[in-house]
Amino acid sequence: MKKILIANRGEIAVRVIRSAREAGYSTVAAYADQDADALHVQLADEAVGLTGSSAADTYLNSQALLKAAEQTQADAIHPGYGFLSENAGFAQEVKDAGLTWIGPKPETIRRLGNKVTAREIAVAVGAPLVPGTDAPVANAEEVRSFAEEHGLPVAVKAAHGGGGRGMRVIRELDQIESGFQAAVREAEAAFGAGECFVERFLDRPRHIEAQVIADTHGNVVVVGTRDCSLQRRNQKLVEEAPAPFLTDEQRRRVHDSARAICAEAGYIGAGTVEYLLSPDGVLSFLEVNTRLQVEHPVTEETTGVDLVAEQLRIAEGQPLSITEDPQPRGHAIEFRINAEDPALGFIPTPGPVEIFTPPTGPGVRVDTGVHSGGEVSGAFDSMFAKIIISAPDRATALRRAELALAETRIQGLPTVLPFHREVLKAADFRAENETGAQAAENFAVYTRWIETDFAADLEESEYLASAVRHREQSMHRLTLEVDGKPVALGIPAALAAVLGSPGEAGLPETRTQEEGAVTAEFAGTLVRWEAEDGAEVSAGDPLVVVEAMKMESTISAPAGGTFSRSALEPGEGISAGQQLGRIS
Repeated sequence: MKKILIANRGEIAVRVIRSAREAGYSTVAAYADQDADALHVQLADEAVGLTGSSAADTYLNSQALLKAAEQTQADAIHPGYGFLSENAGFAQEVKDAGLTWIGPKPETIRRLGNKVTAREIAVAVGAPLVPGTDAPVANAEEVRSFAEEHGLPVAVKAAHGGGGRGMRVIRELDQIESGFQAAVREAEAAFGAGECFVERFLDRPRHIEAQVIADTHGNVVVVGTRDCSLQRRNQKLVEEAPAPFLTDEQRRRVHDSARAICAEAGYIGAGTVEYLLSPDGVLSFLEVNTRLQVEHPVTEETTGVDLVAEQLRIAEGQPLSITEDPQPRGHAIEFRINAEDPALGFIPTPGPVEIFTPPTGPGVRVDTGVHSGGEVSGAFDSMFAKIIISAPDRATALRRAELALAETRIQGLPTVLPFHREVLKAADFRAENETGAQAAENFAVYTRWIETDFAADLEESEYLASAVRHREQSMHRLTLEVDGKPVALGIPAALAAVLGSPGEAGLPETRTQEEGAVTAEFAGTLVRWEAEDGAEVSAGDPLVVVEAMKMESTISAPAGGTFSRSALEPGEGISAGQQLGRIS
């Protein structure tokens, strides 16, 4: 390999570029229209546009990516994570084009990327498992039959998915039909295949995972464990390594079964084996992610292993730089910085990043794809940076994290930063002043803890409420030309009023919503109407489902009355603040 095209964007593209250049490779950034001035484009040795602004036209367009590689004479492709990173068809296309695919073999991606066949492998090696279907379910009635046999709750999961997309947890029998349909629909949108299977759902589980790397020489190494229990909508927000408060036996079972699963599958590359751990100690295999994970930095910081560099060595046919499972040194915690409003249910808030001043100091690492003056596009994922804190032990890491997050400044759009500051105060997460079994019991976070136990804190926090005020401020937006370049300028409505009327100042009029209006809190796509035009609804009734950044959200009635919906049809795009209907 000499020249690597990164088939991705944002902070992971920047991350790959840095390790690749350090190893002596030249790099190529492929970019969508709105990423033309992005950091990964600036840092790469070469850059080539993909001509388009949607994921489908750019980072999910295999032919456009292969053409970009041919145009720049790249001889290898690194897929990063997300997009086509776990697409076996794309991996095969890359190999068929005579290029080096920096990832697992296509047939391995197919076997482990399909949760049904991955489960078969886990059974074959004796990995811990809860009951589940042996094949995809054909309809909601099969889900009902499974639930009646094994009990509720159950989870319907996309067979080809990951990251919580295409997954619905069903806790009541009357939720089966809608839950199954939503999982299938989301799976089709995210992965192009709607097959789903069902398994018994462990309540209040922790999310534990093992980082694995394997080469072509038969070496399979478990680099370490991570805890990723702090999630919203099944998407991780905070991760740490090594996974805290595991017993020696639990840690051994994770390491041994993860190694056995990857060995049985003939795995080559970097991958993650994920598990759920119930409060009573039940450990169950979840899935295998056949790619680099977002949270890989915490493993790097606690082991000294550059996982991207290992991926490059493996792709070159070289042996791993380590052949034994490393012992963790110290502790690391990662905070994902997403453009989402935690005070409004973590809805996406794409927009300009007017100021981004990351923290500095001992044990602080920041992986980012944007800088001040950049923008988070609504067409892609909401994460634009990660703050990783490492220290000799977990208690010190928590204290360093408090200082680092307090130092961080972000202006221009709401983010999850206030949530991170609040969660560091939570006793359930800190689990301090105890050791052994008592410490494990005090570490009370689990995969739905944010949406349940922590919900009151989200509503009451002054820090989080400030995000609402930010969104409620009426801003006039206009573009000025400075030195021949367009500059976007936002003026608060109060200041605009002082400057004069819209006609006098040349400012656009502020859009006001009529009484009873039902509006979109974020830009996205209308998926379906939940209420008929003219229906009588009560406060809290679901009205419409909107998809943004690959996740579905339901907009509910703010009050009771007669619902009159707009003329929008499913599949049409909507903008933030757009009126979708009204209640009278």
